[in-house]
Amino acid sequence: MRFDVRFTVGAERDLEEIHDYIAHADSAASADHVLEQLQKLCSDLASFPLRGSHPPALAAIGIRDFRQVAFKAYLAVYRVVDRTVFIHLVADGRRDMQALLARRLLAG
Repeated sequence: MRFDVRFTVGAERDLEEIHDYIAHADSAASADHVLEQLQKLCSDLASFPLRGSHPPALAAIGIRDFRQVAFKAYLAVYRVVDRTVFIHLVADGRRDMQALLARRLLAG
C-alpha cells in the first residue's frame, strides 16, 4: 500500500531556498543533485512512511506526531495523516532546530 506524499507551501519554499543557496555557494550541478536527493528521500516515504525518527527537539517536549528523515545535513520533517505524508519542513539540521520547529510546526 502506497501513501500519497505532499509538500506544504513552506516545505516547497525550503527546497527552493536550499537549491538557490547551494547554486550560489557551490554550483548549479551540486544544487540540482541535492534537490534531486531530497525529493527522492521524500518520495520514498510513500512506501515506508514510518521509517523516520521522531525529531529530538519535539520528542523532548512530548510531541511524537512528527518524524524526520535525512540526506547529508538536511532534514525533512513530516507528519503522516491517514494515507498521506505531509512534508512540513526541509532544513539544514545544523540550524537551531528547536526554534525552527517551534516557529514552523507549533505556532499554528
